[in-house]
Amino acid sequence: MKWFMLLAVASAVGLASCDSNYNHYRLPTAIRPQKYQLSILTLMEHPQESTFNGTMKILIEVLENTRNITLHSKDLTIDESQTTLSQVNGSQKQDNCVSSTAVNPNHDYYILNTCQELLAGNVYELTMSFSADLNAQLEGYYRSSYEDPEANETRWITITQFEPASARLAFPCFDEPNYKAPFVVTLGHHKKYNALSNMPVKKTKPHESLPDYVWTEFEESVPMSTYLVAYSINDFSHKPSTLSNGALFRTWARPNAIDQCVYASEFGPKVLQFYEELFGIKFPLPKMDQIAVPDFFAGAMENWGLVTYRESALLFSPEHSALDDKQHTAEVLAHELAHQWFGNLVTMKWWTDLWLNEGFATYVATLGLAHVHPEWRSLDKESVSNLLTLFRKDSLESSHPISRPIQLVSEIFENFDAIAYEKGSSVIRMMHLFLGEEAFRSGLKSYLQMYKYKNAEQDNLWESLTQAAHKNGALPKDFDIKTIMDSWTLQTGYPVIDVTRDYAAGSAELTQERYLLNTEVSRSHNGGCWWVPLSYTTQSKLDFNNTSPEDWLECNKDGQRLPKKIGNLPGADQWVIFNTKLSAPYKVNYDAKNWKLLIRTLNSKDFESIHLVNRAQLIDDVLYFAWTGEQDYETALGVIEYLHRERELLPWRVALDNLKLLNRIIRQTPKYGSFKRFIKKLITPIYEDLNGINDTFSTIQEKDQILLKTTVGTWACGYQASDCVPRAVEYFRKWQTDPNPDENNPVPIDIRNIVYCTAIEHGSDNDWEFLWSRYLKANVASEKLTILDALSCSQEVWLLQRLLEMTFDPKGDIRKQDSAWVFTSVAANEVGFLLAKKYFMDNVESIYKFYHPLPKVFSRLLPPLYEQIFNRIDYNEFKDFVANSRDSFKGLEQATQQALEIMLTNVQWNERNYANFSSAIREFH
Repeated sequence: MKWFMLLAVASAVGLASCDSNYNHYRLPTAIRPQKYQLSILTLMEHPQESTFNGTMKILIEVLENTRNITLHSKDLTIDESQTTLSQVNGSQKQDNCVSSTAVNPNHDYYILNTCQELLAGNVYELTMSFSADLNAQLEGYYRSSYEDPEANETRWITITQFEPASARLAFPCFDEPNYKAPFVVTLGHHKKYNALSNMPVKKTKPHESLPDYVWTEFEESVPMSTYLVAYSINDFSHKPSTLSNGALFRTWARPNAIDQCVYASEFGPKVLQFYEELFGIKFPLPKMDQIAVPDFFAGAMENWGLVTYRESALLFSPEHSALDDKQHTAEVLAHELAHQWFGNLVTMKWWTDLWLNEGFATYVATLGLAHVHPEWRSLDKESVSNLLTLFRKDSLESSHPISRPIQLVSEIFENFDAIAYEKGSSVIRMMHLFLGEEAFRSGLKSYLQMYKYKNAEQDNLWESLTQAAHKNGALPKDFDIKTIMDSWTLQTGYPVIDVTRDYAAGSAELTQERYLLNTEVSRSHNGGCWWVPLSYTTQSKLDFNNTSPEDWLECNKDGQRLPKKIGNLPGADQWVIFNTKLSAPYKVNYDAKNWKLLIRTLNSKDFESIHLVNRAQLIDDVLYFAWTGEQDYETALGVIEYLHRERELLPWRVALDNLKLLNRIIRQTPKYGSFKRFIKKLITPIYEDLNGINDTFSTIQEKDQILLKTTVGTWACGYQASDCVPRAVEYFRKWQTDPNPDENNPVPIDIRNIVYCTAIEHGSDNDWEFLWSRYLKANVASEKLTILDALSCSQEVWLLQRLLEMTFDPKGDIRKQDSAWVFTSVAANEVGFLLAKKYFMDNVESIYKFYHPLPKVFSRLLPPLYEQIFNRIDYNEFKDFVANSRDSFKGLEQATQQALEIMLTNVQWNERNYANFSSAIREFH
């Protein structure tokens, strides 16, 4: 009930007249913008002292009489002598003015008190002049740079990053998503630069007083939220593409990387066209630009008509980038271009429903990727990957609902997490599968048509989908989408379904409870009930492609769980599998006999009769249950023992991801030798069957087999299986002896990460310096990341310490955006973990300042630490450290709470399972 009460208060306070004492987190609703005219002059002659100044004209519609205008402004110097306010409608226009101003730093409010009352129904024009430094903080309107190797000089560009609440750093505005309005942007800049914004250029004219400066005016935009406004001044080159509907499509990058734009310029238009057909709405803008920014903290940002990307997300070099890199680029592009409809055309009313943007873009991107690249067979891989991410995060007591109240900007930042993205995507996929294609598509189309250029909330979507479902007969008339989906979006966590079979009667009892990693918390105490679509198949039917629910686990009106009995199940010699193709985000635990039947099939020649997604599901579920004590490790290892037969990527990835978590604990204990022997026994047969890390990539037909070969190779070299290490070192030596190593690299592209890391781990200081030199000269962002990752594989303490110090040097050669990547890589190293942990704890204040004002990036340093702390002493030490460093964890309450909870679950595993696991793996090697 608290949630609904909060909404009621927000509405009531919002309509009140605002004064300088107004301290509600949402803007007053007495006025709203009708249109912005934004002029920005950017001066970059002296990069370290770059500034911008601007003028903003806002047409304001008055909905309720009020004596003030409250909008957002942060770190802007406003020239109040230039502020004007005038009425622009009606025959009796009254002069008006601003009598005084006030600020509220808690919510970044700038409040203008008016000379005369603003009357409902009138429209006013507010003009403001402002200026600010062009910062290098990677938010708001900021500067970035790259090196021009030919001229041997640094080149500077400007770019914006406004999501979620940083437009206020660039111009005064109503910086909330539901205040949509058209924008007319005009950029003043030196004529040697390009100017880009959301819309095409309308006209260019000389600046009235600055020689060699021009004004570039852009066409008026469609109505959009402030966080989607974007502009850039740069000297980039671009690669044009064509779209069937005539929209201009361009891909921009620094001139010495323009050859890396080819793939993005081909993929982008194809996936955009797919979305036009999927949603039944043409891309609404006359052009689409996508630009690779050298310094960019987010992976990418969906600004309407000007999508910004980190270089490693947009650029792809066939000579230097692996298949994994190519797929990453495609995934990110598909995600951002899906936002042009979900997020841009229809936008959430408030950040509570951020998941409507991010969950839909994540899910629809899997469809776009599968459409453009069917040969990648990526749909299952992407879907399962999203599920595995959410299973880990959402099994924490400190998780949160997909849709949750947001009252502070720091809370908005924290909402950009696996729950909004991966869980959001997974519940939408579940809905797609239980509704079927026709009802799902028609419901989406009507939702987008109804709310285009407007704002919506999840209930609006449920309404459209319910109508489509009933019309198409996809859902019983007494079921509605809201009841089902609210159980997934408004409560935290996900269920585990316990299946207890009565083999004589051919039936099963099904019960549900929330799955929690923390075994010190009573699950029954946590309650919770989910509407669960139950799909299942049996050993005789083997109908894995039918993901429609055969039945439902239901909840009563009070949210209490209702029992469920399933009949017509097979006899005692046949297994049953629930949740075909992992069609919904829940786990399934069976009685001991059903697990034995499954293990028997997996360890027979008929193991492929179980669909590969469900093979992955069984591995993931049983290893989770072993972790939390619902199953013993003899059963869990019995399930994965069959892997020596497995030749599909997905089950291997799932198994190795789970074993990686165990590895990070076990390697710090005396039993690591047994664990290493177990892994070598598991990995050697498939490594040798795939011809090791020999260069056989050109003969591999299925693309996911390339990824399987590289995944297996990584583990084989890490555990010194077969010939992996000497083979990798041999490749590296061949590269080192080439007279021109920056131009010629004999190491096969798809195993460079394996070869580099292995050679550095087993190599000398000279090998490290050789690779560092390659990093400094590399021109491809993904290659730079591969090299940084490998440099972290050193076993030399002083080299790792040096790398950490270079990582957090603001003037060093490692870009700030890559610092969390390097820290994670060092901490993942057996030798580097204690170093990284000590460095973090000793330097937490300076690291916090290094990332300020973007604490979310700071939180990325926590996972490699919390994954490896597993005894009570270290857990208590870190807990005390967090308590004593509160200032450095400001705005990261959720991240630190989750970090401590995961450490606690590691401690619980160690105290409960270490002995059982150790004896179990002895039996299997």
